[in-house]
Amino acid sequence: MAFDPIYLLIYLAAGVFVGFFAGLLGIGGGSVMVPILSLTFVKLGYSNEHVIHMALATSMATILPGAFASTRTHHAHKAVNWEVVKKMTPGILVGTLLGTVFAYFSSTAFLKYFFVGFMFFLAAQLVFGLKPIVDKSEAQANRTLPKTAGMVSFGALMGFVSSLAGIGGAVLTISFLTWCNVKIHEAIGTSAAVGFPIALAGTVGYVVTGMMDHDLPEWSLGYVYMPAFFGIAITSFFVAPIGAKLAHKLPVVVLKKVFMVFLVALAVKMAISV
Repeated sequence: MAFDPIYLLIYLAAGVFVGFFAGLLGIGGGSVMVPILSLTFVKLGYSNEHVIHMALATSMATILPGAFASTRTHHAHKAVNWEVVKKMTPGILVGTLLGTVFAYFSSTAFLKYFFVGFMFFLAAQLVFGLKPIVDKSEAQANRTLPKTAGMVSFGALMGFVSSLAGIGGAVLTISFLTWCNVKIHEAIGTSAAVGFPIALAGTVGYVVTGMMDHDLPEWSLGYVYMPAFFGIAITSFFVAPIGAKLAHKLPVVVLKKVFMVFLVALAVKMAISV
């Protein structure tokens, strides 16, 4: 099927929506993009066998510019622990690439239900304010980041899960770092930095595995659908800062709970439609 320019407007609008709420609520764009892209690809008439793979791949690709910009901003505020990033990156690259290979051999049904399950986990965490268990014991007070082997292992696990959900892994990273007594601002900044190698490895992995699938739509680079990538990446990159500024003026806690209900409903709709 030839590319219909009207859908570029849809991707640009999706980028505005994703960027605004990502900036306003601090929710990773991947959690929003995967169901939106899946439903759009179904509407375009693309094979159900490919739509989830394409949505995950395109989501990963669109995270790249935002992750780069966010990392640069946090670095300017000295909120990135580059030693953590350095130790986690080898595991992230391996785990994320393995995740894309696993996804290549996985069915659409498995991938969509994995994503929906992850969305329910994310919604529960945000709506009910679930956080890592922190006690006042001496063990908690003395808890520090694990040694290199532990950091690499966590990076691999996080990369693997992130590649199957099409996200940058911020939720998992922040929870892990705060559990290890890293200050919240540093945890957020560091999670943005590790999100870049996750998105990069995920994009590369999905491009390479997609090239082995010869029944993809035109304008695809592997599993990455380029019109959607450019449309969403451009607008989300510029709109996210606007949402971030409004975060200090709007009732974010209430909006976040309402938005997560909407996101779960969108994920369920994706599961039914694909």
